Amino acid sequence: MPAVGAPLGAILWQPDAARLRRAHLTRFMARVRTRLDAPVTDYASLHRWSVESPDDFWGSLASFCDLRWRRAADAIAAGARDMQGARWFPGATLNFAENLLRFRDDRPALIWRDETGRRGEWSFRQLHEQVGRAAAGLRRLGVGPGDRVAAVLPNGPEAVIGMLAATSLGAVWSSCSPDFGATAVLDRFGQITPKVLIATTGYWYAGKRIDTTGTVARLAEGLAGLAAVVWTGENPGDAPGGLSWHALTAEAAPLEFVAMPFDHPVYILYSSGTTGPPKGIVHGAGGTLLQHLKEHLLHVDLHRDDRLFYFTTCGWMMWNWLVSGLASGATLVLYDGSPTHPDYGALWRLADEEGITVFGTSARYLAGLAKSGTRPRDAWRLTALHTILSTGSPLAAETFDAVYEVVKADVQLASISGGTDICGCFMLGNPLLPVRRGELQCAALGMAVGIFDPAGKALARGRGELVCTRPFPSQPVGFWADADGAKYRHAYFARFPGVWAHGDYAEHTPSGGFIIHGRSDAVLNPGGVRIGTAELYRAVETVPEVLESLAIGQRWQGDERIVLFVVLAAGQQLDVALTERIRSTVRRVLSPRHVPAKVLQVPDLPRTRSGKLTELAVRAVVHEEPPGNAEALANPEVLEYFRDRPELQLP
Repeated sequence: MPAVGAPLGAILWQPDAARLRRAHLTRFMARVRTRLDAPVTDYASLHRWSVESPDDFWGSLASFCDLRWRRAADAIAAGARDMQGARWFPGATLNFAENLLRFRDDRPALIWRDETGRRGEWSFRQLHEQVGRAAAGLRRLGVGPGDRVAAVLPNGPEAVIGMLAATSLGAVWSSCSPDFGATAVLDRFGQITPKVLIATTGYWYAGKRIDTTGTVARLAEGLAGLAAVVWTGENPGDAPGGLSWHALTAEAAPLEFVAMPFDHPVYILYSSGTTGPPKGIVHGAGGTLLQHLKEHLLHVDLHRDDRLFYFTTCGWMMWNWLVSGLASGATLVLYDGSPTHPDYGALWRLADEEGITVFGTSARYLAGLAKSGTRPRDAWRLTALHTILSTGSPLAAETFDAVYEVVKADVQLASISGGTDICGCFMLGNPLLPVRRGELQCAALGMAVGIFDPAGKALARGRGELVCTRPFPSQPVGFWADADGAKYRHAYFARFPGVWAHGDYAEHTPSGGFIIHGRSDAVLNPGGVRIGTAELYRAVETVPEVLESLAIGQRWQGDERIVLFVVLAAGQQLDVALTERIRSTVRRVLSPRHVPAKVLQVPDLPRTRSGKLTELAVRAVVHEEPPGNAEALANPEVLEYFRDRPELQLP
């Protein structure tokens, strides 16, 4: 392995011969060569074929993944070159839950843990039975095709069962994390008028139990047309009104799956809401299923003997992505609680004890691990672990180094990137390719990923807007309450007509990988030079005293200057010497153009409820503008640290 600080793109890991032979992707390549006579010799040629021959690719993928149809499609795609008009698998019907519950054996399907030590386990056979009970209960409450079932739940078995039960009936699932306030949840669920709300009485986090009965009661009062509240958690019988989860699932019943069209809504997810009310993003059953199967089988290389873990809440799309792992027959390991309680070893103890093979988390968590002093490789065996997934924000090159140094040397570290908008990935891992320092390994199969300059010209090299130039099945069905599609078109196609603009600032690498430089709406522009925030954070956070940082562009004397806010380690203060060390590090690692005009210390940074920093809210506050929807933030109170700073006042 290259030494820490090796150049960007240096190889940190490569698959061995056994892994190459076992990979589903190896089988898939051989299959398309022999059955379709496709000109596929390596991953680059496979990807090229997958975007140039969409009917052949998506059709052969559905067959390879053994999609369970109720009625076969009349065609693979209609209007396959039109990003806003393409229809996938017209005429086909299926049921989302039926595909996830295809296995009914005694292998473990779900293992759930929480920070209090509670543990449970169900086999695929037991899960099937529990979903049958819950579906019968929802049917008694009048839930049917097209109805919405909403949930405010921790990441535990009830969330998985509730989703599967609802979708088995053809209903639409939408969930939030219980740490959302009543107003934030109402901003979301109030749009979709759910028929049933499933909610917890409370949850544990960082050693404390947080009661949610009052929040849920206020939420229920604001939801028009709600037929019932189903309570889970501790002492559900003491909750105000509704019925208990036990009562909902009291009667055993055979599980029946309602056949629905390929693009029938299955999930409603939500935009972050940091610049206005959150948009309800409607995802279709077939497109979501096919996208997740592709990513799990071909890119993650998920097998039946794998144990898949992702640290997520039910309010982040990675929960939906995680649960689809059931369709591949893998065991899901669910965890609820703080990832650092009682210390940074919590999740690695879990990985060791449960034999987790695929471990997913956020880039922010891995960066924190690197500075925590915790060395999982010295404390636990982690013998089963073969893949680490990271998303949520760009993974810094130095964090790549840290993972191989403190976690495990022989592991595939896959930085993946996509979003709620597609409930999947544009770029992600690849079991056949090396891991290169600071890079996402490849573009996902079937995704015509490109980089455009501001004029809409494709860039082979250099930084620009991340785009997708051809349709794909997991594009949203649309936005909720957007009958003419105007909001949907504006969100993705206004920048480059007919081309999906994702809102990331990125670049190709010579190896065929990618680097993400942050959100393009947060790009800094001093002197007309576009600078991605992620590259600035990578440099700043190599300074040992800096835990986290956030940069904005402040309008200044007819131009823009960079203002950098830093959160320091306990006991550290931002003095002249540390400020100069931060500035000189940026100058040395990046360029003089990147050096912030101001470096200011703050106790904390604002972030969305999925843990992403929100530069736009800080920029608004600094410019004395409304910060958008503060309810969308997990910690809106910290915006006061940025308001009326004397260091930022105009002369």
